[in-house]
Amino acid sequence: MILTGTKQLLKIGEVADSSGLPVKTIRYYEEIGLLIPTVERSQAGYRLFNETVLNRLAFIKRAQSLGLALSEIKDILTVHDEGELPCCEVRQHLQDKVAIVSKQIQALETLRAELTGILSGWQEHPPSHLIEQTICPNIQ
Repeated sequence: MILTGTKQLLKIGEVADSSGLPVKTIRYYEEIGLLIPTVERSQAGYRLFNETVLNRLAFIKRAQSLGLALSEIKDILTVHDEGELPCCEVRQHLQDKVAIVSKQIQALETLRAELTGILSGWQEHPPSHLIEQTICPNIQ
């Protein structure tokens, strides 16, 4: 940790250790604009981050765990970086995610019903005339 004035600056390795994210991921997040670009570097050329980056990384991890894409997270962080509370933006993304998950659940329930139907009529030894015509008569 490096102290400059009243700010505590962290090297990228320290950020990685504290956040539980690989250095490569932190660099990628910086590259795509999820992290506020590092202005300062140490005398040895290391990236230096304000310790508030840990809160930002925790938000990114939580948003990803809720199924948000990095592009969606970037939209939310842009609102935050403009000085506004992005709760409305977050809510909209989460509502959209609920709609997508609901459609996925419906599709999976349809698939389960189809699979159950196939299995309920399963024949271990189908008639021999069907064997010559198909690969597996149970699903064709």
